[in-house]
Amino acid sequence: MAIQKRSNLNKTKRGSSAASDWGKAMNHHKGELVRDAEILTPQAKTEILQVLSFLEEFEDELEGLLEISAPNPYFKMSTYLVKRHLEAKAVTPTSLIGASGVPYATATRRIKEMLDVGLIEQRPRTSTGRSFSLHPSSNLLESWTQFSSRVRRLASQSFGAAEQRPETQDYYFGGSYLTAQTIQPPKVLLEPLKLTGGLRVLVHGDPTFMVMHALKRQFEQVIGCPIHQRAFSIDRLHEEAVKNAQRATSRYDLIALDLPWLGEFAENGYLLPLDEVLDTDRLTPADFHTAGWQAAHWSGRPYGVPSQTTPELLFYRKDMLAEAGLEPPHTTDALIEAAKILHKPGLGQYGIAWNAARGTALGHTFIMTCADFGQPILDLPRQAGGFDASRLATEPYRLQLDNEKCLDAAEYLMALLQYSPPDILSMSWYERVRPFANGKVAMAYGYTLLAPYFEQNPACAAYGKVGYLPHPAGPGAAQIAPVGGYLLGIPANIAPERRREAAEALIAFTSPEAQKLYVENGSRTNPRYSVGADPEVRRLSPIFEAVDGMSWRDELQFWPRPPIPEISRIIQICGEECHDMLRGVQTPKAALQAAQNRADQVLREAGKL
Repeated sequence: MAIQKRSNLNKTKRGSSAASDWGKAMNHHKGELVRDAEILTPQAKTEILQVLSFLEEFEDELEGLLEISAPNPYFKMSTYLVKRHLEAKAVTPTSLIGASGVPYATATRRIKEMLDVGLIEQRPRTSTGRSFSLHPSSNLLESWTQFSSRVRRLASQSFGAAEQRPETQDYYFGGSYLTAQTIQPPKVLLEPLKLTGGLRVLVHGDPTFMVMHALKRQFEQVIGCPIHQRAFSIDRLHEEAVKNAQRATSRYDLIALDLPWLGEFAENGYLLPLDEVLDTDRLTPADFHTAGWQAAHWSGRPYGVPSQTTPELLFYRKDMLAEAGLEPPHTTDALIEAAKILHKPGLGQYGIAWNAARGTALGHTFIMTCADFGQPILDLPRQAGGFDASRLATEPYRLQLDNEKCLDAAEYLMALLQYSPPDILSMSWYERVRPFANGKVAMAYGYTLLAPYFEQNPACAAYGKVGYLPHPAGPGAAQIAPVGGYLLGIPANIAPERRREAAEALIAFTSPEAQKLYVENGSRTNPRYSVGADPEVRRLSPIFEAVDGMSWRDELQFWPRPPIPEISRIIQICGEECHDMLRGVQTPKAALQAAQNRADQVLREAGKL
């Protein structure tokens, strides 16, 4: 990773030569690929900051030991830059000069040399360009991170630190840093976004978007302007997004939408087609999980970028199944049998938890369960891997909720009811996973975004004991993992002068570098192959390798929740009728007939029947 000098740099100058030598020394050992500490886990980030502090203090001690020694401004300024960057704090030329330990004129020359050799980047802070902030370049960040790991290695070899902290040695010197697949860090935009009042974002109140909120300061540093984020539950998010579309001018620059809403938002003109505001090649479409990228299109055009791809899987307690002599269930019959054996209500243990709350939650469960039995809720044409939901914008479709396979799905839910917790009929997205994490439930259907409930809390009963499977399949059907998650899009009624900046923010927030940052800070969703393949990501959770495998096997599918404009109302209807079924108010057959009739009326009102 040799640093190239700019042509206007005087190579004969002693200072320039010293800066170049420093850059080359810092970039030695090219084969050890270590990336920016900003996207490391909080523990690793803290350890790198500790190394930087140690080196600063060590240099101070050396200066005190040898009174004739002189400060090394390159060392002092690069250390200061990296520390401030990791702490998401701004650096001005004045503050950097103050950190250099040398006179003003000398420090100014050294800063220019570091700019010339590519160790420092500067970004305008005002429209005139007369005021700017300073940032470590990706080369400097990578070099310092690598250097920090080497310092720890030397310390462990010399002072036996490895014996005290073997987990740290494994992290820095094991497999995670010895592969070429590690992702580069997020880089600051050299031109900060010029958005009056800052970037305004509307999102869902789930763990991934809450991680984004927790990283707000870091992303403000990346894009160069304040970020204002509003988060709602799924139904309120839909309501607010639709209300926003009716306004003369959007209140938001970016909005998150559930994958099935895409047809409604695109057909009604609520979103800008992305190819109108950016070059989609900048998004690297081939890097997205196929199902997630396909789900971002309507009538062949992309209207959003996958911000999180979170398939619904079967979570199961490996230890509980092993103690009972059970194999992980790959079929619906095997799941029912396992749930029956593991259901011990007298001991406060239940077989299975799932979305059974009335309305939206249960509606999603029902249509995905139909898919488990090989039945889409629309008359979709078959294709390899399942069904083709890519032509819904141009071809007619009919609902099929009242047939034998849908009846099998409904009766399967009735069977699950027998081995579920007593409050199952009020369980939705989070309520089903909490008792699983606490050890009260042996298996649960759940989106990967909910895995932090049990993967990041060593005190919970399920910690380190969870296996992941695609949905068990009904007779004659193949296993699939219905794709959930959210797209980030740009409202069609955004003020024209904010379009370009919103597009740049969209690219930054959905980049591999940003996605890795979310994962490192707790997210368990990932829309990109490159992030799932990153060794530092894989070591955090087995869920990423499992989902990547499902994607390559074509088990990730978005057709179970087809994104037609009417889907939200249809899901609500299914959730209401099936809830009455589970309560014993009506039979499975009557529930399907009622759902079919009500949903057909929705299509008639929309002119589709």
